[in-house]
Amino acid sequence: MNNVVKSLFVLLSAMLLISCASTEVTNTMPVEERYQKAKALFDDEDYLQAIEDFKVITVQFQGSEYADEAQFYLAECRYRRGEYILASAEYDNLVRLMPGSPFTNLSRYMRADSYYQLSPKPQLDQKYSRLALDNFQTYIEFSPKDTLVGEAEKKITELTLKLAMKMYEGGLLYYRMEYFRAAIAYFDKLIQDYHDSPYADDGMLWKARSQNERKDFAGAVQTIQELLTKHPDTDLKTEIAELEKKIAEDKVEYDEDQRLRQTTLTE
Repeated sequence: MNNVVKSLFVLLSAMLLISCASTEVTNTMPVEERYQKAKALFDDEDYLQAIEDFKVITVQFQGSEYADEAQFYLAECRYRRGEYILASAEYDNLVRLMPGSPFTNLSRYMRADSYYQLSPKPQLDQKYSRLALDNFQTYIEFSPKDTLVGEAEKKITELTLKLAMKMYEGGLLYYRMEYFRAAIAYFDKLIQDYHDSPYADDGMLWKARSQNERKDFAGAVQTIQELLTKHPDTDLKTEIAELEKKIAEDKVEYDEDQRLRQTTLTE
């Protein structure tokens, strides 16, 4: 073995020994020291490295006084990196496994807010909007006097409006495609689930229009009566009056057509 090879071998061996020694020190680091290190990384916004240290605490020191804080900040790292699905799972772990932690209420809120961050435009699938809505409501049920309840209620209102808009626009789409039965189903869902949204009276009007197109004149008239009863201050009264006139005209035309058909059949 020549001198160059010997020198390289010695250098690599030394590096390996240093690496092993460093790993051993890291693995045997006291939980308090490891937590302080992870928290310092978190405060410096080095979230990726902080995740590794918080993970070690949650796995190797589950019964320590730092376990719940490490779990919370692990979730916070995911949240601040925009990894909202992973963040929601980490907040959920704290809520389920550490229900007595002082971080539990905040984790319920942040679990909901993680889904809220994933909520898309009304035209897209609203899976995460519904998850956010359900989790904000759960947060309020468990901690009705918490400081973030006001924010949760604002986001519930926003999400409810988005879901109502999604249902309303779905009904309109089916109406324009002349799939009136499907349109009625969407408007019924809107009226039932989002009866206090700004779209409820519009939904009832379009339901009546859909019923009229299906020649369900009695149903259309009944829907209009319900609209005026439930929404007496609606700003749709001009449209309602026009629809009532159209229903009456369409019914006369339909009845006459049916009479002529019957006459033709009997001749």
